[in-house]
Amino acid sequence: MNSSDFLSLQALSCLLLLLTGISNAELKSEEYQTYIVHMDSSHKPATFLTHESWHRFTLRSLSNPADGEGTFLYSYSHVMQGFSARLTPSQLAEIEKSPAHIGTYRESFGKLFTTHSPNKGLIAAGRKISTEYDYDSARDFFGHGTHTSSTAAGSYVLGANHFGYARGTARGVAPAAHVAMYKVLFATDTEESAATDVLAGMDQAIADGVDIMSLSLGFTQTPYFNDVIAIASLSAMEKNIFVVCAAGNDGAYNSTYNGAPWITTVGAGTLDRSFTATMTLENGLTFEGTSYFPQSIYIEDVPLYYGKSNGSKSICNYGALNRSEVHRKIVLCDNSTTIDVEGQKEELERVGAYAGIFMTDFSLLDPEDYSIPSIVLPTVSGALVREYVANVTAAKVKSMAFLSTNLGVKPAPQVAYFSSRGPDPITPGVLKPDILAPGVDVLAAIAPNKPFMELGKYDLTTDYALYSGTSMSAPHVAGVAALLKNIHPEWNPAAIRSALMTTAYTKDNTRTTMKNQMINLPATPLDFGAGHINPNKAMDPGLIYDMNVQDYVNFLCGLGYTAKQMSAVLRRNQWSCSQEPTDLNYPSITAIFTNKTSSPTTKTFSRVVTNVGDDDSVYQATIEIPKEMRIKVEPRTLSFTKKNQKQGFVISIDIDEDAPTVTYGYLKWIDQHNHTVSSPVVAIKF
Repeated sequence: MNSSDFLSLQALSCLLLLLTGISNAELKSEEYQTYIVHMDSSHKPATFLTHESWHRFTLRSLSNPADGEGTFLYSYSHVMQGFSARLTPSQLAEIEKSPAHIGTYRESFGKLFTTHSPNKGLIAAGRKISTEYDYDSARDFFGHGTHTSSTAAGSYVLGANHFGYARGTARGVAPAAHVAMYKVLFATDTEESAATDVLAGMDQAIADGVDIMSLSLGFTQTPYFNDVIAIASLSAMEKNIFVVCAAGNDGAYNSTYNGAPWITTVGAGTLDRSFTATMTLENGLTFEGTSYFPQSIYIEDVPLYYGKSNGSKSICNYGALNRSEVHRKIVLCDNSTTIDVEGQKEELERVGAYAGIFMTDFSLLDPEDYSIPSIVLPTVSGALVREYVANVTAAKVKSMAFLSTNLGVKPAPQVAYFSSRGPDPITPGVLKPDILAPGVDVLAAIAPNKPFMELGKYDLTTDYALYSGTSMSAPHVAGVAALLKNIHPEWNPAAIRSALMTTAYTKDNTRTTMKNQMINLPATPLDFGAGHINPNKAMDPGLIYDMNVQDYVNFLCGLGYTAKQMSAVLRRNQWSCSQEPTDLNYPSITAIFTNKTSSPTTKTFSRVVTNVGDDDSVYQATIEIPKEMRIKVEPRTLSFTKKNQKQGFVISIDIDEDAPTVTYGYLKWIDQHNHTVSSPVVAIKF
């Protein structure tokens, strides 16, 4: 097997001054700001052998030249032509007067897309995470980058487990791929990444010739001409690099990050696996609930406390419990709308409770939060426990056992509660996220010899951990993309994304539409995109929706950007908008309807598909739509006589005036060779 290379941008935290070695004593920080300066390379004088020498000379030529040279950070040659530096307003004004200047971007900071936090004890204890704990090296500090990289391409490991949970043989999606890791975030307690560092990592990755880039981080959604990841990833795409990004963890609203159409944007789904504890009451009733408590202990005959006579005590409100009443007892905490399970757990820790029983149908506890023996019960089960303890004088828990891993859990997959949803706030006409991949309780390697969590007075360490987030989803897709690139080396990024999307599935293991985990109702393409990734099917998609660089230029031409804004995104000062802006040849179709007219106007889109399957294939169109929606496809039959042959079709979409805000269906092309090429068709009313 020929290995594919991919980029994993390590998710640590970034402290810019650690990289530059500049102290506040050397600079008057209030006078300086960090900027990314975009330059037109055609203006580089021939006397400079490299762009970096030109960039450094530009800084030396400014007022206060010593300061100017001393604040140089990076020179960029691939993601854009430009550099980053700390500049005063007057120095920046000098640069912006130059005919070589294209644009300036003030330093911005991105965030990780994991629900895991660094060891809370470190921060709570006031420990300053600085050069004493992390430094200018390639070593991972928090473990996020190690986790994502090993998810994509980790080697086989026997007996990998998270403190006994999920024990088994673990491996990454593409274990034969070569991993090139670029550390772009450094350790502070903010876990934020500087755009200057992210651009530097991507710039070096392009120079190194990677095939796949995986980024489990994101910046505030802005137009593409201000979006550093969008700009850099467009450059990568032009060099035939597949870029996959996490969609974000902002939950059930139109909050998708990294939504540029040349990026494959990934949401998070659950696995068919759960981690539980079992509890038996003295009356013989047995219950199973969620638990990640990291010790194989067996609890027997412990008194059970419930504050039944006091509302604040019954919900374990902070400060409500008395140590004398609950110390060394198991405490039942009722379901509450005013305090979450994390807050209840902290209250139990404060008063020295032996263990906790929490009642909720939706817990936001992460594995590292189980610092005391705990079990989370559904409210139906919790009500039975509450009834028992309310009707006996001396209630007891007969037994409580931990470390159970259950497989085949139903329903699964579900769209994770935290996974960012569409429509994309920048270009809602492009369906985002593109696809769903595992992102909840993903077991992978982390940085060794670092405290993962606290248990009493002790710090616990582990080589493998369960993390959740779209940060964990993106490397799954990166790994599959590496496999696809190995099998189909001639495929470009658009072809790879098309294969992933058109072969995705939308049904869970109960054969119904995947559910939205937050509300336990069927999810929509705004939640899961084209569906859940299906690696085996993606190897042989039958048809692909292909695109080239000019297609994206035409798309940008239709956004109404100024010449300067276009130049910023395209990183050049010449392009052609002579063609009429057209809809992208995207594997999904999104129609935007407005409420300004009494009757919505029919929306029409053109698509072209390329046969990458069998010769002499005939595809028939199948349409699945609700009653409020109408779809017409012409022609309804596509015939191919050879591989790489192209055929076009036109699809028209209409909806009823009283249709819901989001209406969706599917267009499926099915041939005689068992290929099904599926595209979500979404109508959104604004």
